[in-house]
Amino acid sequence: MRPWLVFTGPTLSHPEAQTMADVICLAPAVQGSIIAAVQRYDPAAIVIIDGAFQSEPAVRHKEILWAISQSIPVIGAASMGALRAAELYPYMHGVGLIYRWYRRFAFLPDDAVAVLHGPREVNFSPLTHALVDLRMTIRSALRRNLISADLSGKLENAARNLNFRERTLSRMVREALPAASDHGTEACRQILAEAFVQQKKRDALSALKFARDRIVIPRKLENFRMTVTFAQDLEDAGLTI
Repeated sequence: MRPWLVFTGPTLSHPEAQTMADVICLAPAVQGSIIAAVQRYDPAAIVIIDGAFQSEPAVRHKEILWAISQSIPVIGAASMGALRAAELYPYMHGVGLIYRWYRRFAFLPDDAVAVLHGPREVNFSPLTHALVDLRMTIRSALRRNLISADLSGKLENAARNLNFRERTLSRMVREALPAASDHGTEACRQILAEAFVQQKKRDALSALKFARDRIVIPRKLENFRMTVTFAQDLEDAGLTI
């Protein structure tokens, strides 16, 4: 049976993904990852959750389209997968709230789903929080009357203004409440920690249900065209098709 491939890392660890479905887990997608994986595994389908975008060149739109042109469905969710699925609609199939968010608001920042994370040796463990998770957490805390509307606005502004490498609950609260005591900032951080919404993980798990149930969303892409830029990308990655 042809396998399902899942590119994941900080959003959903490999052990978590393999508990959810019978899949082959690969590191966050980068330039050349899709083509190399197709050539190695001949997959039935691909799920893209995470992808790198600064330490290495990001996964290219063209290689995803190439995979789809080979009759391999590609599903995206949660992080880089949601972003690429929104950009490549209707050929790539998007899943989850974050995907719908990017589809509806085309000019939202790419770094809203970005996190700093560790290497493969520590299962790509996240070191910061994504802006989308922080925003969902703040709004959930507000709806539950755990924080005031004024504090909610200050927290959202602080989260938005932080670089993705610095987005933690503690740093966000300190930026939002610069005059607060250590006790005050810790109390606020604890409230948010207890109300934390892992929207990226929720969406990733929704995408993995496709793999668990072997739900394939067929997409037709005829007349795939090679371009000079794509050929150069292949050469740079040491790949041929």
